[in-house]
Amino acid sequence: MIFWRGTIVAVLTLLAIPFVAVPRASADTREQTDTAAAARRMLGQLKVAKALSIRGYSHRRFQPRWAHHKGTCNAREMVLARDARRIRKNAACHPVKGLWYSPYDGKWLKSEKKVDVDHVVPLAYAWRSGARRWSQAQRRAFANDLTRPELIVVSHSVNMAKGGQGPQSWRPPRRAYWCRYAISWITVKHHYRLFVTRKERVALLNMLRTC
Repeated sequence: MIFWRGTIVAVLTLLAIPFVAVPRASADTREQTDTAAAARRMLGQLKVAKALSIRGYSHRRFQPRWAHHKGTCNAREMVLARDARRIRKNAACHPVKGLWYSPYDGKWLKSEKKVDVDHVVPLAYAWRSGARRWSQAQRRAFANDLTRPELIVVSHSVNMAKGGQGPQSWRPPRRAYWCRYAISWITVKHHYRLFVTRKERVALLNMLRTC
């Protein structure tokens, strides 16, 4: 059998190249894992208690209307613009065109009429977790918070299905979002020092296992 000199050189060159293992986890995955670990620590710091009564709750106790954050733009309009692709707004800051992705159920939506700005920790659930003891100003700040991961654009249908439920009774239909949902929920509750129930804590830990 005849081997060409070029072929021999090529083979020897390949044999000399050291084997480099391909990382199993991407940078994004490692970041999510670190964030999940931080969320577990925060969850461990939350008080565990029985849910308070819903008595006295009203949406208006938190949000008689969306608060204005920038000029004529209110918090809802800011979130719609933040989470959209190819957004177009009118002079009053209201979106008239855009494309939105709902991470709860994986739907792409082209109409603003088909999306909602969801409170990750529902207002009624926050009320039963300690917010009933807050001042009106504290509740209003919570309902319009653009700093914490409390406000997110989702499809109207999935938001209606969620209602005021906690993670022990409702989770996003799209399992791939469970990790991010649990992290967001814990981050919000930890910042506002809202307590969790035992079943809620177990449900959050189970979702963090998907990270």
